[in-house]
Amino acid sequence: MKKYIALLLALVLAFALCACGDTVTGPGPAQNPNSEAPASEPAGEEPTEPAEQPTEPAEAPTGETYVVGICQLAPHVALDAATQGFKDALTEALGDAVTFEEKNASGDDSLCSTLIGDLVASNVDLILANATSPLQAAAAATSEIPILGTSVTDYATALSIADWTGTVGGNISGTSDLAPLDQQAEMLHEMFPEAKNVGLLYCSGEPNSMYQVNEIKRYLENMGYTCNMFAFNDVNDLPSVTQNACDGSDVIYIPTDNTAANNTESIANVVLQNKVPVVAGEEGICKGCGVVTLSISYYDLGHTTGEMAAQILKGEADISTMPVQFAPEVTKEYNAANCTELGINVPDDYTAIAAD
Repeated sequence: MKKYIALLLALVLAFALCACGDTVTGPGPAQNPNSEAPASEPAGEEPTEPAEQPTEPAEAPTGETYVVGICQLAPHVALDAATQGFKDALTEALGDAVTFEEKNASGDDSLCSTLIGDLVASNVDLILANATSPLQAAAAATSEIPILGTSVTDYATALSIADWTGTVGGNISGTSDLAPLDQQAEMLHEMFPEAKNVGLLYCSGEPNSMYQVNEIKRYLENMGYTCNMFAFNDVNDLPSVTQNACDGSDVIYIPTDNTAANNTESIANVVLQNKVPVVAGEEGICKGCGVVTLSISYYDLGHTTGEMAAQILKGEADISTMPVQFAPEVTKEYNAANCTELGINVPDDYTAIAAD
């Protein structure tokens, strides 16, 4: 009996020790020894913490950078001034964030497609097409990269737009270098009221030149002038066509024509020898071979284009809805040296073109 009682007491003591050990070292009811944390909140209960913990703000970006491609038809005064105005405006707006990739076709229309293709392949952020041929090449090369034209006279003519409303649409806009043709006709009449025949000298390969001479012809004919067209194909036949124009004209009108602007010395050699005055569509041509012009500032025109570019790059404007813009003002100017040589007196409201 004593053995049974001792055995019973030993069992009771062992059980008590086991129970005590479970209480001290065993896992509590809310713990799962096989996992680190609950996978989710219990079903039907609102979480006590947000599903996503707030994070620290990302470091402020250093700012966007832009590469702007420029394709200029030829190196001459007007186009150079437009390009410089464009670059200055963008640099003023964007500072060091903008860089330029510049191309110049040196007067070769066919080269514009290659140069524009290089800019598209470089995936530039925006293209400036300085003159009509670069604009046409850019329009054919991309419908994605924003394109701004400048030194382009008539966008409807350049891009074959039938129903012109003032906005190109798509990925194209820009500025026009067209000084009012009715005012140019009035200036010609003011300077040469006794003239009878006006020769219209232009390059047949430039659509915008054809547009200008056709338009001013109407105004001049309404004033009683007889107008004759004298179209040259390129620089090779320019002297002979200019001579023909001198032979049949009392005064010659030259529009904003890039080929003429790039070869004013060749024209001057003929017209000054023949004592035939030239009324020019822009300052650069007048400075080289003309007597008077109703001109815009190509630098200001380019600056306006650069302001448009800054708005596009910064996302402040949609190029597809941006109307083509014009120079804010025009100025009556005269070439003092040529006027003196031809014995022409200029009214007081004309400004002398600065000499080089």
